[in-house]
Amino acid sequence: MSKQVKVVAALTARPGQVDALKALLEGMIAPSRAEPGNLRYDLWQDQADPARFVFDELYIDAAANAAHRETPHFQAYLARINELADRTAYALTPVDVEPED
Repeated sequence: MSKQVKVVAALTARPGQVDALKALLEGMIAPSRAEPGNLRYDLWQDQADPARFVFDELYIDAAANAAHRETPHFQAYLARINELADRTAYALTPVDVEPED
């Protein structure tokens, strides 16, 4: 049985780039959720710092995560993200995770 992969990405907009970053990130949601191996693709905005966003992603396995990274929408995101934000991303495998209700 393959293990799910969770990706958590924290992005902080560069000065003057909050609106452009938010638009770019919102544009990732629908096509990413439509990917066959995607189980979750949520965007969060920090209540204390509106320039900070967090993606919460869940894939059926590492192959689905890798396929996501090859999509045209992810490649377009990669082409722009460094001009708009500082980014830290973590790809995680489960250790002890309760199933969702």
